[in-house]
Amino acid sequence: MLAGQPIIILRENVERTRGFEAQRSNIMAAKAIAAAVRTTLGPRGMDKMLVSSSGDVVITNDGATILHEMSVQHPGAKLVVEVAETQDDEVGDGTTTATVLVGSLMEEAEKLLAQEVHPTVIAHGYQLGMEKALAVLDDLAITVGFEDREDLTKIADTAMTGKSIEAVKEKISGIVVDAVRQVATETNPGTYTVDEDDIKIKKQVGDTMHDAELIRGIVIDKKRVFEQMPDAVTDAKVALLAQPLEVTKTQVKSKIKITSSDQMKAFNEQERESLKKIAEQIVASGANVVLCQKGIADAVQYYLAKNGIYAVEDVKEEDMKFAARALCGTIVNKPEELNTTTLGHAEMAEELPDAELTVISGCDNPKAVTILLRGTSQLLLDELERAVYDAARVVQDAIEDGRFVVGGGSVETELQLRIRDYAATVGGRVQLAIEAFANAFEVIPRTLAENSGFDTIDKVVALRKAHADGAKYAGLNVYTGAIVDMREAGVIEPERVKTQAIKSATETAMLLVRVDDMMVTQAGKPGAQ
Repeated sequence: MLAGQPIIILRENVERTRGFEAQRSNIMAAKAIAAAVRTTLGPRGMDKMLVSSSGDVVITNDGATILHEMSVQHPGAKLVVEVAETQDDEVGDGTTTATVLVGSLMEEAEKLLAQEVHPTVIAHGYQLGMEKALAVLDDLAITVGFEDREDLTKIADTAMTGKSIEAVKEKISGIVVDAVRQVATETNPGTYTVDEDDIKIKKQVGDTMHDAELIRGIVIDKKRVFEQMPDAVTDAKVALLAQPLEVTKTQVKSKIKITSSDQMKAFNEQERESLKKIAEQIVASGANVVLCQKGIADAVQYYLAKNGIYAVEDVKEEDMKFAARALCGTIVNKPEELNTTTLGHAEMAEELPDAELTVISGCDNPKAVTILLRGTSQLLLDELERAVYDAARVVQDAIEDGRFVVGGGSVETELQLRIRDYAATVGGRVQLAIEAFANAFEVIPRTLAENSGFDTIDKVVALRKAHADGAKYAGLNVYTGAIVDMREAGVIEPERVKTQAIKSATETAMLLVRVDDMMVTQAGKPGAQ
């Protein structure tokens, strides 16, 4: 202590920011990140073009993709980016909503800090507000069943609306719903679980987006190993082999001394007989398609082709396991282990013309399926893949939870009104924080109106009036500007998406607002570690 003042000795490469400046730094960082993705929110949101230092171009309005591609240095901003990535990992959608909500919560916190409301009070108010919001959200949720294909299709359609694939979203929505329902497993009566890894997305450049299709099987990035093999096989019986179809090498070093041409001939004949035996064992099993994780010897390829068998070599282990689930087959190590129970079954196995792709389709009750996307450019295909991923994840969420809420800013407006009413019952300075939490939700309907070219004040006021009159599902039609019933309009999303967005945004804002001291080690300076 020196003259009553504490002395803190820091290394020369440490930059320290204290008090309101530290809080303001985090607030500005969160607002900046939210502003970066805010214009992409909603069906009429705009796209971002991101160009890397290597010249790679990404065009998207997917919040998680935009933030992932951005180079962020500020620690507070990195935390907001992590919110988006967590949202994407957990539920697959709602990343932009979560990010914009964090920015709005931090903006409201800035106003309270300027009024000298203590950060702890703000955090406590946000916590109470979040608990109330989740309770209200639970009250607003609507039940959806596994057999309710229409509502599930609307959920997928909502997730893809606003992407650059509007022309085919109706077809893609149906494909996604059928894919998720196919791989869903009923654990208890009326309760389902879905493994997202059971749905594989494959892309093919060349054809139009309208040629996308659901493959009840697997698509492999390989073609047949031998041109003399058939390019298509019906009623496919698929052998899945993990070991190479070649003469097995010895485990120890050994030499064979050949002194005559007869010995060489005998050796070659023996080797050929061994390879022929491998092929005969495969033929005897009844298989007419072979997927091998390793290589296939030339002689084996010849004998397989002679018997009309379609074969693919060097298949990835991941694809082999996926094929086993899709074809309901078993991966074996040796050809002699093949039998009718280990073989997978499908209606067709074929090599697509002008593409190095093998498609095995028409499986009976497959446990894994493939969505094959087509497009005229790689950029378009990448955005289509992101849209399909989001749609598949939200349909999965809806099937597992069996609940959804409406969109169009409806939920946020209802939350704002109900949480403000709740704040009045609390009192004290915490009431100010709860009211600020409620006000933060206004950013969603305001942004939807702004991105759609409408007057934000008029639309927000109209939404408030509709909800005050009891229309709890009233939301903004971003195409006409009218306030309509979002349930009837079919603008719906899983409850889990909205719940996760509120939780992650609130917890991040609570964490950032309590920071009043930042000590950042500057890299590249003497003593930096």
